[in-house]
Amino acid sequence: MSENTPVLEMRHVDKSFGPIDVLHGISLKVRKGEVLCLLGDNGAGKSTLIKTLSGVHQPTRGEMLMDGTPVNFARPKDAQEMGIATVHQFGGTYPLMSIGRNFFAGHEPTKGFGPFKVFDRQRANRIAVDEVQKMGITRITDGDRLVGGLSGGERQSLAIARAVYFGARVLILDEPTAALGVKQAAHVLRIVNEAKRRGLAVIFITHQVMHAMAVGDHFAVLIRGAIAADFRKGEKSREEIADLMAGGESMADLEANIDGQLEAQDA
Repeated sequence: MSENTPVLEMRHVDKSFGPIDVLHGISLKVRKGEVLCLLGDNGAGKSTLIKTLSGVHQPTRGEMLMDGTPVNFARPKDAQEMGIATVHQFGGTYPLMSIGRNFFAGHEPTKGFGPFKVFDRQRANRIAVDEVQKMGITRITDGDRLVGGLSGGERQSLAIARAVYFGARVLILDEPTAALGVKQAAHVLRIVNEAKRRGLAVIFITHQVMHAMAVGDHFAVLIRGAIAADFRKGEKSREEIADLMAGGESMADLEANIDGQLEAQDA
């Protein structure tokens, strides 16, 4: 496998539910240490694409490859075992559990022997706090703190740090900044850059162009289940990307249409 081989690739993937076609000929690739930004408005097919990448759905046609080798994910666990981690919009955390418990949910470290094994709270808390702080979130210092008391950005940071710690090679982030304020979103974007620096392949799904441009290396615009544009950083301006997401209708045309409607109402 060469350095240029994509970690994860989709080739001409379609997804249908009965007679309804949701994804059409999707071809995407993401490499180690790269952020692929998948842009699309509501209803563009982003959720179905995420579920297909993470093993919830299987492609109706086409193929998926990891490191150049075809793969078939029959269930989400298959994708996870191959190193694909998905972090959803609210981080997939449990508000009434501690940071340490959340971090190791399903992988709890223990101490003691045989039937006397118990959860090693001190070790879990120490590792969880260390890993989150490595991601630049230094305000978290107590692993016993309940996750419900964290900000949205800190929850996202915890989920991303957990995925990295447990060996994720591909990190799929589903609208991680959508419900966050400016400061919290900046925290998450900084963590995306840190994940890229560590060599992860990141797929960043968003409809916020500015956030995508802040971290992206490669961009794809999804419209009605198909790739409408595929380009590298610096090849298109923010306005051009916004026009593509609007379906090719320029913002100037949209504004002209709105102004015309308002004038007609005033007449």
